Amino acid sequence: MTGLESTIAALARQRKQWENFLRIMPGGPAAREQPPGPSRLVEVPEFGANPGQLRMFKYVPRKPRRSLVVVLHGCTQTAASYDLGAGWSTLADRYGFLLLLPEQRRENNPKTCFNWFRESDIVRGGGEAASIRQMITRMAADHDIDPRRIFITGLSAGGAMAAVMLATYPEVFAGGAIIAGLPYRSATSVRQALESMFQVRVRTPAEWGDLVRAASPHRGPWPKVSIWQGGADRVVRPKNAEELLKQWTDVHGLSTRPDRTETVDGYPRHVWLDGRGEEVIESYMIPLMAHGTPIAAADAHAGESYGVPGEYLIEVGISSSYHIARFWGLVDTRRDAVRPPQTPAATMPRQEADPEAGPAGGAVPSGGDAGAGRDGRGGLAGMVEGSIRKALTAAGLMRRR
Repeated sequence: MTGLESTIAALARQRKQWENFLRIMPGGPAAREQPPGPSRLVEVPEFGANPGQLRMFKYVPRKPRRSLVVVLHGCTQTAASYDLGAGWSTLADRYGFLLLLPEQRRENNPKTCFNWFRESDIVRGGGEAASIRQMITRMAADHDIDPRRIFITGLSAGGAMAAVMLATYPEVFAGGAIIAGLPYRSATSVRQALESMFQVRVRTPAEWGDLVRAASPHRGPWPKVSIWQGGADRVVRPKNAEELLKQWTDVHGLSTRPDRTETVDGYPRHVWLDGRGEEVIESYMIPLMAHGTPIAAADAHAGESYGVPGEYLIEVGISSSYHIARFWGLVDTRRDAVRPPQTPAATMPRQEADPEAGPAGGAVPSGGDAGAGRDGRGGLAGMVEGSIRKALTAAGLMRRR
């Protein structure tokens, strides 16, 4: 624990207001969120050498269409609980794509976070990244997947690991989506991971882009990328989304300034176009949302429910899963009704702050995360203590109370 203690001490020196609230919590295994009822997923026990020692789950709809989406859960979650909460298998039923859902083991990380910050797991051909690649190979062989229609998404540690996969195996993916995640190689140790989450590692676009270009021999074309972030996120600071945009706009050879801004389900969507006028990067900032995946239990576009609110699965009236799948071209766009483009100044957030509902204006996760900084302490003290707890939990280093 010495390294963790020194990291906490460094944070305390930089933020005097945290001095009285920093403490190390027990590091035993955290309870994993389990979905109610039986899982829809099927485990695949054998898929290769599996150097990262992950588990493999899949979901195959009744009428598969040869497209594959890889879904990476967040810390303390399981593949099944995240699938239920984010609604991916429901979308798969409707639109016919197959799902691959890797799952972390406690033996690898006590909070079941993907190890997006460990050098041995974030390189091409090594550790967890190689295990996920082997799972994709198994799915392609078993289900005749179109190699041009493979995509990946993830939340938090899963989002950061999705960024790892997009960088280390860019030729595999047509697109990716990073939710409350961090840029590739923003950290290569636990200490750097905490610093990145709290303080944000700032680099130039070219510096970020060079890290991706150095991760594989691939030189393009590059995957489409969707970036989602909550503006009230206390686990991964929202500015990390800006650094992600620097990284992927540079990889695509684009300006950091978006080509178009429009309103989707009440929230601003920024879009970057390539030289052919095709959308290759999009970003959503949900202004008052805490740490988690945005969901809409009743999706107005698709006419049915996608997702169930839960820990780090936040009802805000927009389904990130649905809109990500749409951005990738996996849904019937004739069902969509996006508002006409507006200037950034004209875009208004859907939510209004509710002082009784916490930082996300009522749009907060159930299961304890919403109140992590409000456990009878109130004000700055509670907010700071909650921030520390959530950040350490997200790094896989603290037990959820």
